[in-house]
Amino acid sequence: MFEKILIANRGEIACRVIKTARKMGIKTVAIYSDADKQSLHVKMADEAVHIGPPPANQSYIVIDKVMEAIRATGAQAVHPGYGFLSENAKFAEALAAEGVAFVGPPVGAIESMGDKITSKKIAQEAGVSTVPGYMGLIADADEAVKISNEIGYPVMIKASAGGGGKGMRIAWSDAEAREGFQSSKNEAANSFGDDRIFIEKFVTQPRHIEIQVLCDAHGNGIYLGERECSIQRRNQKVVEEAPSPFLDEDTRRAMGEQAVALAKAVGYASAGTVEFIVDGDKNFYFLEMNTRLQVEHPVTELITGVDLVEQMIRIAGGEPLSITQNDVKLNGWAIENRLYAEDPYRGFLPSIGRLTRYRPPAEVAAGPLHDSGKWQGDAPAGELAVRNDTGVFEGGEISMYYDPMIAKLCTWGPTREAAIAAMRDALDGFEVEGIGHNLPFLSAVMDHPIFIAGTMTTAFIEEQYPEGFNGVELPEQDLRKIAAASAAMHRVAEIRRTRVSGRMDNHERKVGSDWVVTLQDVSLNVTVDADRDGSTVRFDDGSALRVASDWTPGDQLARLTVGDDSLVVKVGKISGGFRIRSRGADLKVHVRTLRQAELAKLMPEKIAPDTSKLLLCPMPGLVVKLEVEVGDEVQEGQALCTIEAMKMENILRAEKKGVVSAINAAAGDSLAVDEVIMEFE
Repeated sequence: MFEKILIANRGEIACRVIKTARKMGIKTVAIYSDADKQSLHVKMADEAVHIGPPPANQSYIVIDKVMEAIRATGAQAVHPGYGFLSENAKFAEALAAEGVAFVGPPVGAIESMGDKITSKKIAQEAGVSTVPGYMGLIADADEAVKISNEIGYPVMIKASAGGGGKGMRIAWSDAEAREGFQSSKNEAANSFGDDRIFIEKFVTQPRHIEIQVLCDAHGNGIYLGERECSIQRRNQKVVEEAPSPFLDEDTRRAMGEQAVALAKAVGYASAGTVEFIVDGDKNFYFLEMNTRLQVEHPVTELITGVDLVEQMIRIAGGEPLSITQNDVKLNGWAIENRLYAEDPYRGFLPSIGRLTRYRPPAEVAAGPLHDSGKWQGDAPAGELAVRNDTGVFEGGEISMYYDPMIAKLCTWGPTREAAIAAMRDALDGFEVEGIGHNLPFLSAVMDHPIFIAGTMTTAFIEEQYPEGFNGVELPEQDLRKIAAASAAMHRVAEIRRTRVSGRMDNHERKVGSDWVVTLQDVSLNVTVDADRDGSTVRFDDGSALRVASDWTPGDQLARLTVGDDSLVVKVGKISGGFRIRSRGADLKVHVRTLRQAELAKLMPEKIAPDTSKLLLCPMPGLVVKLEVEVGDEVQEGQALCTIEAMKMENILRAEKKGVVSAINAAAGDSLAVDEVIMEFE
């Protein structure tokens, strides 16, 4: 077995590989750019080598620089993670020339299946049903428009060497095809160093389900069930689960056997994923094969007990698989939520900055330990797992140069319902401050009836949040629980304030029992009766809720029991109450005396400034190009400029008709959030 492995990646996946290598007794080498000097993966590795400036095309995807790091450290093998060089055949060839093992498939498999155009041709020749599309290379935007018309709108424009949602656009018209073709080429070139594009029919109302395969160099191949990846935004997966709530055993077996047959046809040896589009009648169509480890691999590990990274390393070392298809048992249910540095309240635009607070929920083991990739038995009923794969830490910085993913939060349960319940609690207990993030949105998805029923498609986010995400309106039952909890916490805080030393004599302050709790435009009159074990909060209608907690003023996370239910809320202090965040809702909760509540009704409402005649930069980013000039008349929906952030190009459009009166930025400028780009008459 190898003694030293270099991880040609960064962030969360580099940390993930280091953990398994350490478990196997293998030393690790990290590589890092200027932006990642203080990163977690650098601190975790046994050695670290600097490879260049922050942009990936000057550091992480420069093969020569990675090869220099390998030579300098004497690494015997390289794990590429995902993205960057993970599906680059030239990189695998360079490693082979140096006598360094590639912890991934053979070069031939990467070339044939890693390239989406070639893989589709091979799939067709093998009799695999594929989505209609144009498999050849596309020269320019005019040809892209012509091909799109021949296929029929809508079409998907995709980067041949792409992945992770980069270089992908859906076009519904000639104009969108022309625009999407150029943006896809630009993103593909910047992210992968390969700007080849192909076009295929966009299948409406599909489910995205993928099969995990594992093959060795001795002709053995197995599949480890499927992952449901239908909840996506901009073709980027957000929520994954295993198994799929949609498939039956016959369909699972058919998809799995076809995936393994396809892998064997190209001499595949490593972990890989075959992706399918599945329609409502369970007909499945081959999309592509990812010749690498997938981001969402933890959910497969949680339901099978197989450490996929360990298996990849052993296969690269020449070992045969120790697992047969009969050994693969799907145990329970696992769900993964991707925590992104993007603000759901601002159209999910990237957010960068320092993590002033980062406190993930505690990781909890599920069931028995596994050895050699096999479960030792069934996991105990009711025992839940929490796993958090991350590459950041409190005080660390989220950079504009890389993917915005902060962490992958996973839960396991004996049933899907149990896994969802565990995920809800884990999300409520996940503390992130300092940047915009999608925790509220993830919580909202976990409570959405369509997700709970398991009937989602890849159009879920667009259909359920057509105007974007604006927070969650909690039902009355949940509001009453939060009101009761807030009243009880407020009483604790008030009592603490009465005990502050240095009070004047004869000025002892009494804490009353009657309060008015205002939240989500609802006011509730409550009476708080406290004792040593908690508080009983009574409402005007005669109902009451018992509140118990060890919360103390200043704690930013409160775990309470309200009535018969547990409640986890994030707590922030505001004037006259709390900022409470729970289950996707972000609430200002005011707890006032009766007189204070009476006076509060007379206060004027603060009106936000008018920015309707300004184009503000919605995220920190780089101006790629300006589409208009001063004096131009623009129409609603017209492209105004393109901003690049976190490897994605974002086209800013006019919200209404107007005339450009001033332009305050130029191509190449780096802008901050809310910086004025243009002004309109």
